[in-house]
Amino acid sequence: MLLGAFQMCSSMDATENLRAIEGACAKAHEQGVTYLQVPEMAVMFAENHDGLQRFVANGLDVALAQLGEMAKTYQLYLHVGSVAVGSDSGKCLNRAFLFAPDGTQKAYYDKIHLFDADVAGDAPYRESKNFDAGERAVVADVAGVGLGMAICYDVRFPQLFATLRQAGAQILTVPAAFTAPTGKAHWESLLRARAIETGCYLVAAAQGGDHANGRKTYGHSMIIDPWGKIVATCGDGGNGLIVAPFDAEQVKEARSRIPTLANQRHFSLSVNHNAAQ
Repeated sequence: MLLGAFQMCSSMDATENLRAIEGACAKAHEQGVTYLQVPEMAVMFAENHDGLQRFVANGLDVALAQLGEMAKTYQLYLHVGSVAVGSDSGKCLNRAFLFAPDGTQKAYYDKIHLFDADVAGDAPYRESKNFDAGERAVVADVAGVGLGMAICYDVRFPQLFATLRQAGAQILTVPAAFTAPTGKAHWESLLRARAIETGCYLVAAAQGGDHANGRKTYGHSMIIDPWGKIVATCGDGGNGLIVAPFDAEQVKEARSRIPTLANQRHFSLSVNHNAAQ
């Protein structure tokens, strides 16, 4: 099957963003894509908490209905990298949705690791101010293939990806809105490491460009094979569709050449607090 990733520079206008996603679905369908991923916060790249809450209250249900219709119309698995949904706490959840080709919601995943960081050259980020963390890892079925779901900052936590691989994932996903400074320093290295460690394909649709809310995101959407080779990529900004084939035999070969799951060992830990510093 063919894997697709659509890079976006989403705005604070959900109608505009949905139009761009539908255009990507149409192009992907023309190319025979089975699975299409769009980035984190693809539908609404809000400015602040109030903007998120307005979208959740007034636009979320309509957007989800339209996204389901797109999956059905263009006969593909549509992975919406994330949208904000309401949480019982009064905050939001950063939730990814996977729609099946019949338009139904096949799976969802709430981002587990929230980006609270101080990045040199950028404003401080406190994702936990507006969002609650998820607590459940997810592997979904896409045309008989296990798809492990993650979002953006999750990529820095390899145990999540090891867990997804152990649960049967052959494709890992990292829809993202990486900052420009951290993207330049770490994006490619982290993505390739997660693919290599697990012997999985990895699909990462990214936000890229200067956004209306003042954010600048890194772009460079990628599809990576199980040996760590980048098989498709975008530039640093603007919209663009990349496509690459999934080959289960490459997954099998990578894992047989370096059988990390079979070689993994449990171990104890001893810490000598009197050791010389």
